[in-house]
Amino acid sequence: MPVEESAKIRALIVDDEPLARSNIAVLLRADPEIGIVGECGSGAEAIGEIRVAKPDLLFLDVQMPECDGFDVLELLGIDLPAAIVFVTAYDQYALRAFEAGALDYLLKPFDNARFELALSRAKQRIRLGANQPRRLQRFAIKSTGELCFVKISEIDWIEAADYYACLHVGARSHLIRRSMAELEGDLDPKLFCRVHRSGIVNLDRVRSLKVSEDGEYEVLLENGARVRISRRYRKQLQERMGLRSEMPSG
Repeated sequence: MPVEESAKIRALIVDDEPLARSNIAVLLRADPEIGIVGECGSGAEAIGEIRVAKPDLLFLDVQMPECDGFDVLELLGIDLPAAIVFVTAYDQYALRAFEAGALDYLLKPFDNARFELALSRAKQRIRLGANQPRRLQRFAIKSTGELCFVKISEIDWIEAADYYACLHVGARSHLIRRSMAELEGDLDPKLFCRVHRSGIVNLDRVRSLKVSEDGEYEVLLENGARVRISRRYRKQLQERMGLRSEMPSG
């Protein structure tokens, strides 16, 4: 019995080599449960296509000019597909791929049996996660000569920095190319709360709420950092902190 188009697993192929994209497409078309929603020849193109097409399954090359596979994952944030399979000719990126959330790592050249195994794993992941809300678990951050991973739970607070956001993690800070609005939507509201247009705090790191000398409300964090609270977000913070009474006045 044929699978209805609306019920098919939506797959997107991203590779800068046309032949590589074609080979994967041929294998996917042999599976009646899969529907290919697009092919992209660059990471930059893939980011826009993923946000529009919203695929369930992503076959992603690692090494691509300008925007590589890890850049794609970093920039997508919570928009990541349910199952990600890296496809590359280089085995040295395998550990990074799994740490970044990849389900499988196909090393070129691969045979049909190895591809079928990866596809089977992807189908299972998609079926199991179909009704579960997705939240970020870590950020992949590129710095000079390395790719580091920051666990979401380790972030003290997040600060707007022009077109970037600055993650404050203990004594260290990391810049990522994300807007505060995107981060607010991606992060678990049980753990993080927007307190200002330029500040998001980890509620587990909040030591106290107080009024500063100039009459402005502030969050005092466990590490001593002070983050201003704007009137717009004050009520939201009170609710997240389980406060029934008004915050202290100066």
